[in-house]
Amino acid sequence: MTLIQNEMVPEPDPPVRAPNGAHRWWAMPLALLGFAVAATPMVFAFVPSTAFVDKDLCREYDTASPPQCVQPVTEPVEFALVPADAEPVGPRLSVTGVPTYPSDGDVYFVTITEPDISMLDWFVTRNNDAARFRTHREKFGDRTQQQLIQAGQQQMRSAKDNAVYVALKAAGYPVELVPGDVIVDFLLCLEANAEGTECLEFSPADELLDPGDVLKKVAGQEVTIIDDLGPILAEIEPGVMIDIEFERGGEAMSGQIETILAPDEDPPRTIVGFRPIDTTTVELPDGLDVNIDTERIGGPSAGLAFTLTLIDELTEGDLMGGQRVAVTGTIDVEGNVGAIGGLNSKASAVQQVGVKYFLVPLNQGEDGVDGIERARQVVGDDVEIIPVATLEEALAALERIGGDPVQLVDDSTV
Repeated sequence: MTLIQNEMVPEPDPPVRAPNGAHRWWAMPLALLGFAVAATPMVFAFVPSTAFVDKDLCREYDTASPPQCVQPVTEPVEFALVPADAEPVGPRLSVTGVPTYPSDGDVYFVTITEPDISMLDWFVTRNNDAARFRTHREKFGDRTQQQLIQAGQQQMRSAKDNAVYVALKAAGYPVELVPGDVIVDFLLCLEANAEGTECLEFSPADELLDPGDVLKKVAGQEVTIIDDLGPILAEIEPGVMIDIEFERGGEAMSGQIETILAPDEDPPRTIVGFRPIDTTTVELPDGLDVNIDTERIGGPSAGLAFTLTLIDELTEGDLMGGQRVAVTGTIDVEGNVGAIGGLNSKASAVQQVGVKYFLVPLNQGEDGVDGIERARQVVGDDVEIIPVATLEEALAALERIGGDPVQLVDDSTV
């Protein structure tokens, strides 16, 4: 049998022709367009957001309900408040001079950051519920960057001192407070816009006080620690104008502020309308030393997290029941948990590290810029957000999710 293999004869290539003149005319613009599209993200990464992105704000509102803006302003967007991290407190904490106890659980403290942004940053995060865009005035007010850093560091020192005092007291150790200045942390927002992204109405105190101001007298009475404010204001009705004396940058200043009713509190009480920083320090028992390494972290919002971690280390049992629990909120010397800023961004940071439980201040309220509902929208069902108003409520919440009750130490061991 003869096998025959047919030869494959390729068809000759067609002759090469020059491009049509019209095609040549379009080639250069298309090439330039392609280059521009490819280069745009690179260019926008170096163009500051202030070049193109503005934000409508208001300097003054009338007394209508709801309030109407009578002095609108437009300012460039310069910063973004975004999640930073959530990490365990334990590795940053050391206690010496007294017995300590191991735990299988971890308390996480949460941080946010507020960098200046480019146009590319703005474009990527513009629809992110965990981000908030801010102008220079919103971030700094009348303060310099150095003053802002110093205020944050002072807030952190106060947070650590309050946490040490409350934790040692809860664990049964004798501790004493040494009075210090009362400093304005931030002015209360009474009403936010429908989106919960901007404050429409601040407390009347905003007309006189700035963050960082040091209170000296309220209604003619000296103020040396935060606890002095309660008795003074208990005798004053909301809506009354009171004299305020304070220092700003070392300069003595004074004016009048209309008192208000504390929002959403029962029983009702009169307040000035700002959140204070207490610089009271703590005198520890002889031989006991507590160190919390916070590096360059500023602000008071880790107070409750520090307190719970210390209690867990100073008492037998496992306060977290082996769970990882994120915690945010200030703590005062009475064990009250106070509101913090950037809750939605902090909730996102908790979600990103896979922590299931998140203790937050009850007095954040449900609505508004830093409301609890907005934080829940960010994390969905991934994180259970648990509002608490006091240390006792925080301990009860931890017990509900499996933690051990606090066992007080014997004072004779000190």
